[in-house]
Amino acid sequence: MAMDHLSITFGALADPTRRAILARLTKGEASVTELSKPFDMTLPAISKHLKVLERAGLITRSRDAQWRPCRLKAQRLEEAADWVERYREFWEQSFDRLERHLRELQRKDKTHEQKHK
Repeated sequence: MAMDHLSITFGALADPTRRAILARLTKGEASVTELSKPFDMTLPAISKHLKVLERAGLITRSRDAQWRPCRLKAQRLEEAADWVERYREFWEQSFDRLERHLRELQRKDKTHEQKHK
């Protein structure tokens, strides 16, 4: 069975800690220690989050002596954004249709009120 990258990506994005880590990485690479600072959790707990993000293809980790910098990888986020974009267009069209329908109802209601005055 082929890997469903989209499900893995959205699964990784489902956690607010992982989303915060990704937001931090938009500013540049960071170590596990740097990434853990805003959170009240242990380094092993942060490392688990990083492993989820890495498996999802959202970050990369390299080794530079003792330092293991993490970097944001945008391709999977782009795939998720493309998927969401298709549905945004659907919802915008739906809202446009709803808006036209409501205007028509209001117009009819005003016409009805004027006839009964």
